[in-house]
Amino acid sequence: MKATIKSKQRVRDHGEVLTPQHIVNAMLDLVKQETERIDSRFLEPACGTGNFLIKILERKLRVVEARYAKNQLEYERYAILAVSCIYGIDILADNTEECRKRLFDAFDASYTRFFKEKAKEQCREAARYILKRNVVHGDALSLKTVGDNPQPIIFSEWSLINGSLLKRRDFAFHELVSHGSMRELPLFSDQGEEVFIPEPVKEYPPVHFLEVAHAYDD
Repeated sequence: MKATIKSKQRVRDHGEVLTPQHIVNAMLDLVKQETERIDSRFLEPACGTGNFLIKILERKLRVVEARYAKNQLEYERYAILAVSCIYGIDILADNTEECRKRLFDAFDASYTRFFKEKAKEQCREAARYILKRNVVHGDALSLKTVGDNPQPIIFSEWSLINGSLLKRRDFAFHELVSHGSMRELPLFSDQGEEVFIPEPVKEYPPVHFLEVAHAYDD
C-alpha cells in the first residue's frame, strides 16, 4: 500500500503525501515504550490530518483506559494529560482543523464509551481548548503561524501537578529549536554537565484541569 494523496495539486503546491496506517504503526513501534507513556510529548512538524498523532493518542488512551477506567476523575485527569502531550504543525488550514477534530473524536469516543451520560462537557471543552493550542496552523520551516499576520509559533507545555492541577508554560518554538543555544549547551547529558534549558515566554498559575478552557484570555 502506497502513501495516499488528496489531490495532485496539493502535492505540487505543498508536497502533501499522507502516510498510510501500516507504515505509521510500524514506525511508532520503534518507540513503542514512549508512545505508551501517558506523559511523553510528541510533536509532528508536518502533521497533515494527524495520521501519526491519532495513533499516538490512541495508544496513550488505551493505557489510560486500562489503568483508570474504574474511576471517572482519574480517567479524566490522565486522558486530558494524554491529549495535552500531543503537538502538531501544518501549513494547510483544513489539515489543521481535521487533525484537531480527529484527535478530539478519539478522546471523546473513549471517554463516552466508558462514562456515557456521566461524561462531562467541561472535560470535553478542556480537551478541545488544549488541542486548539497544541495543533497549530503554521510553517515549521519559518517557525511562524500562517495567515495575514504571521506570528512566532508558541507552544504551551502542560504539566499535571498536585493531583488535579494543570500548570501551563508557553514557549516560543524558535527558542526550542535554536541551533545557537543548542551549540553552546547540550539538551541532554548523562555526565552531569550543564544542559540547555529553554526559558518560557510566559507562565500561568496552576488551574484545575477541568477549568483550562475558561481560565485564560486567549
